[in-house]
Amino acid sequence: MSAPALVLVAHGTRSTRGVQMIAALAEAVHRELGVAISGRDAESPELPAVRTAFVDVLGPSPAEVLRDLTDAAGNAVPAVVVPAFLASGYHVYQDVPREVAESAHPTVAVTPAMGPDPALARIMTMRLRAAGWRPGDTVVLAAAGSSDARARQDVRRAAAMLTEHLRATVHLAYIATGAPRVPEVVAALRHSGSERIFIASYLLAHGLFHQRLHEAGADGVAEPIGVHPAVVRLIVDRYRTAARELVQLRAR
Repeated sequence: MSAPALVLVAHGTRSTRGVQMIAALAEAVHRELGVAISGRDAESPELPAVRTAFVDVLGPSPAEVLRDLTDAAGNAVPAVVVPAFLASGYHVYQDVPREVAESAHPTVAVTPAMGPDPALARIMTMRLRAAGWRPGDTVVLAAAGSSDARARQDVRRAAAMLTEHLRATVHLAYIATGAPRVPEVVAALRHSGSERIFIASYLLAHGLFHQRLHEAGADGVAEPIGVHPAVVRLIVDRYRTAARELVQLRAR
């Protein structure tokens, strides 16, 4: 029986660095799956296929990737779809299920989105320290934003997790959709007496949104979350849980 494939679904981007990051993330996940299988799942017959798909701007779409997942006999290979999103909004609740339905693939499991998660808060803490943040400095968590209330709630949870890791208040701001916007929050904090302000980038990759953060007036901007071993493990854990459930269902 073929091991379930992993389909990593991301938001499309026109940023070359963003596209390269998603490709590098998929490659790192593939390597980690190989280690996980050889180390803990000796009964697994083969290394799972890892594919990338996009719900906007770029292709291939999740439906296209799922339709192409077949074995040598032409049978559909079971698939686990992992949404590489830091919050669950329209793309996760609407686009991904619609794409799965349009694919007509008979055996697909969809995992929760990547974030929010304590692992991401730990990475943001590391990124802030690398950018020069010190205890006592003010922190603004900058997210892309969403018109979906569920996504905004996820971002608030992400800010709360970062607050816990830093043991300091984290102020929330948005880059593109929603209020308050990042420059407004930075200016207000500066006016209220904050001497050093750092932005925690709640973004997965470099691109236009991250570039805007460097124009917001802060003293430092942390790097995006990017390809980090903790992100890779998070995706692999999501996959392994869903893949076990798929295998158990097929065995019944």
